[in-house]
Amino acid sequence: MSISSPQAPETASFDEVLTALAAAGETTRLRLLALLAEAEITVSELVAILGQSQPRVSRHLKLLVEAGLVERHREGAWAFFNIAPGGAAAALAHQILNRLNSRDPVLIADRLRLAEMRQARAQQAARYFAEQAADWDRIRSLHVPEADVEAAIGEIVGDSPLRAVLDVGTGTGRMLQLLSPHAERVVGVDLSPAMLAVARAGVERASLRNVQLRQGDIYALPVERDAYDLVLVHQVLHYLDDPLRALKEAARAMRPGGRLVVVDFAPHALEFLRESHAHRRLGFERAEIEEILLELGLNILPGRDLKADRSDKLTVSLWVGRDPRIVSDFLPNSLELA
Repeated sequence: MSISSPQAPETASFDEVLTALAAAGETTRLRLLALLAEAEITVSELVAILGQSQPRVSRHLKLLVEAGLVERHREGAWAFFNIAPGGAAAALAHQILNRLNSRDPVLIADRLRLAEMRQARAQQAARYFAEQAADWDRIRSLHVPEADVEAAIGEIVGDSPLRAVLDVGTGTGRMLQLLSPHAERVVGVDLSPAMLAVARAGVERASLRNVQLRQGDIYALPVERDAYDLVLVHQVLHYLDDPLRALKEAARAMRPGGRLVVVDFAPHALEFLRESHAHRRLGFERAEIEEILLELGLNILPGRDLKADRSDKLTVSLWVGRDPRIVSDFLPNSLELA
């Protein structure tokens, strides 16, 4: 197997290494590590893949989590597991997995069952997407093409590699696919389990190994503070009662020098979006969002207004704020998570 290793401390304490090796040094737990390096997986899915009882799988997962090799997060009533994104133990896990022969019969059989599980997920997501597609297509037809919006976001992001990216209100996960090639790690957060299922299917279809998904409230994001080079809030604010509170929470996730990119509609008069599509706000003035960014202590960078070729279509606006802190002023670097 060839698994890219995250940035992590080069050395660890004797006890940390011993605990990690003991946790990984068992047949089922090594199989779990190999599977969780491929995808985020629930306990019930792991039970089906491994053909073992749920209590047994749960015990093994508990040991891997306690050793720092695996990360657990909740999504509604479900708990998802994946290989830990950073830390000395995670780096050791990647080194162990890189030594495995990917043609080993046990690993091949596990990957085949994982592929079947992913296919079932994709079919479930496709059914949900088909039910919602008419509404989404109608809204997309009201503004400039998505390709133009994505190109504008790409220009703002630039070509410089990013350590970590956060997509707030990720929805279908399209922005995760757009930003994944530019970053070591991309995290998407959404409140809706159904939308996360759609996003997860897309991530797996694109084989994006550096993407993680989290269920969480936009007003209380389940992510690290001071950890992300880029935070994107794409077509989310118009659904919210309190955009200031949401942007304040998003800004807390930025590392020193990081950027907050907001994408939303300019002011418009399409009342049916409020009545039929739960839009709380009919767009935002440029000055309104810039005032919020300034209130959050961010520096305003050049944005964009993407106007359609017809007057009856919506304008999509992009705002950019930069955290004025500089990395050398940020003392607790040891607390940063890769």
